[in-house]
Amino acid sequence: MELQFNFKNFEPSDHLKNYAQNRFSKLEKYIRRKDSAFLQINMEVDRYRQKIEVILTADDLHLSAQEESEDMYSSIDKVLDKMDAQLRKIKDKEKDRRKGKLNRSQSMKKISSLEDSSPSGAPNIVISERYISKPITVEDAAVELQRNEYNFVVFFNAETNRVNVLYKKKNGDLGLIDPRM
Repeated sequence: MELQFNFKNFEPSDHLKNYAQNRFSKLEKYIRRKDSAFLQINMEVDRYRQKIEVILTADDLHLSAQEESEDMYSSIDKVLDKMDAQLRKIKDKEKDRRKGKLNRSQSMKKISSLEDSSPSGAPNIVISERYISKPITVEDAAVELQRNEYNFVVFFNAETNRVNVLYKKKNGDLGLIDPRM
């Protein structure tokens, strides 16, 4: 990762530069392509305020954080904490997104393992059906619902490109569940 320092209204000591380099090198653990990463560090002294602004460009990201205090070392630590939190949040989102992409056979295996390990008194899953649904309209799903004996039908809505549920209400009307994510 390439670091670029800019100083305004003061001459930094070598110790300050080394301290900042060591602290900001810890951000590399969040970056996949370290060779294309660029971190710009702008430090400024304005009377009693020690300001620092950090701009990170890497892995299709553009993050920035700024902090000020009475000590440049504490400003570095505070801005590093902010950048660390931003990068950790992005990494966690990517991890959750990858975990959420289980295919249906894996989810059915989880359900069947739940059947075996359910404690007494808890409801058991006795039937699990698997079928591949082609995209259909809400009207076609209503026809399918009237044709089968169940009170609901799960289908892939051709108009919205989402999984929907059409169900029979007690008064005879039909209800549509269209989750938005």
